[in-house]
Amino acid sequence: MPPIITKRALIVVKTYPVPSESGIESSCTAAITDSGEWLRLYPVPWRLLANDQRFRKYQWVEVDVTKAPSDPRPESHHLVRDGIRILSNPLPNSRHWQAKKDVVYPLSSPSLCWLSRQRDANFHPTLGLFRPSEIRRLRFYPEADPDWSESQRLMLRQTHLFVEPPREELQKIPYKFVYEFRCDDDDCRGHNLMCTDWEMLESYREWTVRYGDRWQEKFRLRYEEEMIRKNDTHFFVGTVASHPHSWIIIGLFYPTKDPAEGQGRLF
Repeated sequence: MPPIITKRALIVVKTYPVPSESGIESSCTAAITDSGEWLRLYPVPWRLLANDQRFRKYQWVEVDVTKAPSDPRPESHHLVRDGIRILSNPLPNSRHWQAKKDVVYPLSSPSLCWLSRQRDANFHPTLGLFRPSEIRRLRFYPEADPDWSESQRLMLRQTHLFVEPPREELQKIPYKFVYEFRCDDDDCRGHNLMCTDWEMLESYREWTVRYGDRWQEKFRLRYEEEMIRKNDTHFFVGTVASHPHSWIIIGLFYPTKDPAEGQGRLF
């Protein structure tokens, strides 16, 4: 068994959960360590965690992990059961998000194209953050099957000793949300990347109930218009374990645009 390592890190990404063979459900979590390195935690059964271990985005945590033996991606680590200790409240949305930027921006990359070239040459990084030069639009693609398959439903209905299942069965989101954008890279031909950010997909769940048929209007205002016009939007991205050359957007970083801020920042 790989040795247990303790790491201190700031949680920056949580993806929407999916059925998991190793547990009832799991989510991919990305964090930045206090030494300024990417950390991928998977699987994380967030809805099954004890209340005192249910970390939120932009909380500092201490985690006990082992290097994931079946995942060659260098950032990937398995979370040890009950190995989470929450160290802080979530960082506040201050006027310029400065406390978050101080941790996040040092790991910024010039573009997705640059990240892909680095990954192809060195097999890492497989996590990254960048600012697209242009977000063209957000597209909705209906899932071919809007509900879980029978095998996925059986995964969700597994039982485990000492683990209380969630009160509500995990809902499958019947759409894929895909951003069309261009990189700040001379060779960029444009990208279409699916976004699995938990906040975005949870908005779909809540807003279809709250707004009914008007949910798309509210959704586009928040995740398309504001991300394009109001916010200084960056994408957290990660590679897919089963398709190591493919990237998806795993989280959004969206401080409000400030023309007077960041003029000297390279990217």
